[in-house]
Amino acid sequence: MPHGAPFVLLLLLPWGSHCTTDGSNTCPVRWEEPAERTGQSCQRSCSQDRDCSGRRQCLCDEDCGLSCVTPGRSCPWPVRIENAETRLTQASRSFGALLEVTCQPGFKMANGQGVALSRCQGDRKWSLTAQCERDLIPSSFCNPPPETANGFHSGASYRTGGEVRYKCKRGYQLDGSDTIRCQENQEWSGPAPTCRPVFCPPPGDIAEGYLVAVEKTQYRAGELVYYLCKRNYLLDGSNRVTCQGNGTWSPRPFCRARCTVPAQRSRVLYQGRKLWIQEIPEGQVQHGETVTFYCRSQNQTQSQTCSYPAPSRCFDGLLPLPACYDEPTWLQYNLFPQRVVSEIHPC
Repeated sequence: MPHGAPFVLLLLLPWGSHCTTDGSNTCPVRWEEPAERTGQSCQRSCSQDRDCSGRRQCLCDEDCGLSCVTPGRSCPWPVRIENAETRLTQASRSFGALLEVTCQPGFKMANGQGVALSRCQGDRKWSLTAQCERDLIPSSFCNPPPETANGFHSGASYRTGGEVRYKCKRGYQLDGSDTIRCQENQEWSGPAPTCRPVFCPPPGDIAEGYLVAVEKTQYRAGELVYYLCKRNYLLDGSNRVTCQGNGTWSPRPFCRARCTVPAQRSRVLYQGRKLWIQEIPEGQVQHGETVTFYCRSQNQTQSQTCSYPAPSRCFDGLLPLPACYDEPTWLQYNLFPQRVVSEIHPC
């Protein structure tokens, strides 16, 4: 915790018990937004010790919820905080240990208190406490700002002129002004905004495919639906689509058609094998697959003609023939098959 860093008031109780093994404690649901807002780095999420590697254990890490933590790892000491004195409440400074922050005479925290507790977190940092500021007359402060369901606010100063900003949890949208200000009459400039749930309309079908989902008039943010393609069509993209936090769906996939190989009297390179067209099942390839044709070299300086490969890729039912490719005639194919371009010496 660097000298003079800004702090947010957190009056803390010790955490760190195995919340999932004995069932005696309740750990908050993992909520990373307020943790990140106060500078905490959440460790890997878990539900029991075996989800963690090495010496890490599944412990409760406040807003980060159940996390993989090394209990023996300690937080830095001593800690210097501007206009405050610090002391450990016990000999340990490992995970879950408490640090008492006491403002010096003439200084108080933004909410008027002079003492707060800081906890050693799973990221080996002390949790933040409010900054000790010069004590002003009580009339210069507003009461704590109003809370809003499914959201939170940031901004630690409740002094006249100070502002707090509201944000909603994922899946909810802010309705109202996101900022309120502490006025000279020690009242906030307005009520807290509301966080209303976000919904998406039905996602709709896709060409040559169909939707696999319970039909609803609207879907909550975070809900998933799935798509499948009809027979002989290949799914291009993710088969699942998510209702996003802005009320729109993530990109839907496409169902791509197979391609008929547009040649009859030649061999091609397909899936690493040189095959006659008749050897390819139904003479068709899947969307995205590559078929390599053979073309005759036009280099007049060579003593004999030779062949070179010309790849082409199937895209949604279309497999274009390379411009250099010439389809052998019936006579060439039946009377002189060794002269078909795909059978002559490669260049």
